[in-house]
Amino acid sequence: MRKPLTGVRVLEVAQFTFVPSAGAVLADWGAEVIKIEHPVTGDAQRGLVKVLGAAASKPGSSFAPIMEAPNRGKRSVGLALDNEESRPVFDELIRRCDVFLTNYLPSARTKLKIDVDDIREVNPDVIYVAGSGFGMNGPDRDAGAYDATAFWARGGSADGLNPPNTDHSAFMPAGAYGDNIGGMTIAGGVAAALYGRHVTGEPSVLDVSLLAVGAWTTQFSANMAMLMGGPLPKVERQTQAPGNPLTGAYRTSDGRFVQLSMLQPTRYWPEFCMLMGLDEYAEDARFASLQAMAEHADLAYGIVHDAIAKLTFAECKEALSRGTGQWAPVQDAWELAHDEGLTANGRIANIVDAEGNPQKLVASPVKFDDDPAELVRAPQFAEHTDDVLRELGVDNDRLIELKIAGAIT
Repeated sequence: MRKPLTGVRVLEVAQFTFVPSAGAVLADWGAEVIKIEHPVTGDAQRGLVKVLGAAASKPGSSFAPIMEAPNRGKRSVGLALDNEESRPVFDELIRRCDVFLTNYLPSARTKLKIDVDDIREVNPDVIYVAGSGFGMNGPDRDAGAYDATAFWARGGSADGLNPPNTDHSAFMPAGAYGDNIGGMTIAGGVAAALYGRHVTGEPSVLDVSLLAVGAWTTQFSANMAMLMGGPLPKVERQTQAPGNPLTGAYRTSDGRFVQLSMLQPTRYWPEFCMLMGLDEYAEDARFASLQAMAEHADLAYGIVHDAIAKLTFAECKEALSRGTGQWAPVQDAWELAHDEGLTANGRIANIVDAEGNPQKLVASPVKFDDDPAELVRAPQFAEHTDDVLRELGVDNDRLIELKIAGAIT
């Protein structure tokens, strides 16, 4: 199956990453996605020059991954939704779409007449998707949010990383971290809603919040707190499972880390010892059973720690790769971008930017029928306005009139 959503039309009125990243995934899967941007300012994310203190692009290039990744494969139309002259055009786009995506707050949706009832009045069959910080109901339904607030801080991830009595709260490990998780969540929901409409004939309204996505990712802790009837005790985070020295991150001689996660320590202990040149410990009775290993955990931990500390990162990876136990190198972003597992499965995809230069982006994680990821760059601001409106039957004279009226760009 190639591009299973081929033929599906998506209309997106959204900016930044959370909901637009869902549109990008749907485009990856074959949907035709039209992105509506304000005809003067465009998507506010186009103006970001730094993300988490780092440059969002490199000098001399229009290719900005923070904009490209959540908008690839779309067409951009500059349309002033607050201008009555634009409404007939917008309504025609609504009539032709299967899915409507937005992350505008309820007050803005009401003002622009893009709430559920407004869209359904034009197209009763549309699947309506609202991405927000805190959901359609509750006291914060009209409160603005980003993933750093609703997903990361309020959703439990930050606290889960904070040690007791810390002076600094942990921050997200990457820009748009929660947004991209949320976008994939929305894309899955849209696929389910399309199937549901196909089977029942009934369209759905999807409500996906960053807070709910955050709670889902940290649900183990939230579920345990509800089971215990109160906050979980704050403890110093463990880097390894108690009694199991073959879990946790260990530092190599050149300051890098490898993560071990061999949850059956007695099974893998002999092999690990052989790989590390520790034959004398391979059949040691002190590590032959779970009970014995637990009783001698400090000794076992020291053996593993010292063995890895003597090796360089490259040497450690080579040794562990000859075994059958579960482990992974702790990689930086550059190493991840060149990971053999990703490249072999086509999850680092080639793309051509607006200047015709080859670039690369991380592909969405779902692959259909071993097809390679074929990505198309994100649109330039309002790049497809004229083309899309002509497809709707708007002639050149009317295009000029709409531009003079400020309805389109």
